[in-house]
Amino acid sequence: MTTRSYIQGTGSYLPKTIVTNEDLSKTLDTSDEWIVSRTGISQRHIAGDNESTSDMAEHAARLAIADAGLTPDAIDLIIVATTTPTHIFPSCASGLQKRLGTQVCPAFDVQAVCSGFIYALDIADKYIKTNQAKHALVVGSETMSKILNWSDRNTCVLFGDGAGAVVLSASESEEGLISSKLYADGAFKELLWVPNGVSYQHSDERIDDYIQMSGSEVFKVAVSKLRDLVEQVTAGTDYGSHQIDKLVPHQANIRIIKAVAEKLHLPMEKVVSTVALHANTSAASIPLALDCAVKAKQIKRGDLLFMEAFGGGFTWGGALLRF
Repeated sequence: MTTRSYIQGTGSYLPKTIVTNEDLSKTLDTSDEWIVSRTGISQRHIAGDNESTSDMAEHAARLAIADAGLTPDAIDLIIVATTTPTHIFPSCASGLQKRLGTQVCPAFDVQAVCSGFIYALDIADKYIKTNQAKHALVVGSETMSKILNWSDRNTCVLFGDGAGAVVLSASESEEGLISSKLYADGAFKELLWVPNGVSYQHSDERIDDYIQMSGSEVFKVAVSKLRDLVEQVTAGTDYGSHQIDKLVPHQANIRIIKAVAEKLHLPMEKVVSTVALHANTSAASIPLALDCAVKAKQIKRGDLLFMEAFGGGFTWGGALLRF
């Protein structure tokens, strides 16, 4: 029988500090109505000064491992999707291996911005299907607040901090990951990027250390790419979009989420949406939304899920799985 990887456990973490739209309107030329009407976001969680991406990843990971009914020593692969690592090196994943006390195993980070979790899930699935891992810990964790220009209302209102995690395990049942596809097109990189980096200084302007985005252009490309994604992912499988029980999208903008749902002919009742409360947590947004939906019993065992994400790079990808 074919080995398949399935999500055995989920977990998530959100920082305690909540910043509302009303809070932002005190220092920015904006309002709750302006932000909600354009993005669907009402608030976001912001990490504390001494709270790192690794701290949040550990919280979410421990919950996912416990939810899977395992102990850390069962984990034999760790992948952390993040754009905001705690250190330049070592990776968050290797640090997480030490924090959790897992066995010595492969541990590495994946950087695909908002698509990072889908990329990491796809990689972990291949480890499991080739019998190189039995229980993979896949984490998305981000402190996007650290790379925001808090005087730029076009970007700072969009993002938040948080972490989500899953334990992906080997199985011979019908549950599990059915198909996944990953894409990237670097031609669009300057529409959503942080210009300065460790090995390259775009300019001496402090503003180039923060996220810069051409919002309307990003929206157009994102909707275009994501609308075609479900057909690309389901091609060659026995499934079609009409069979999807729940859409678990990247939580960037409610208008993008609704556009994709409309393309799939899915009512919003079948769409997991946490963007209002969490904003865009980049690579953390899908596992965070998934865990919230599972804990709220919005998603149950046996449901057919479609996960999709689009992010800087541009990168995008999708995964079809039986939960």
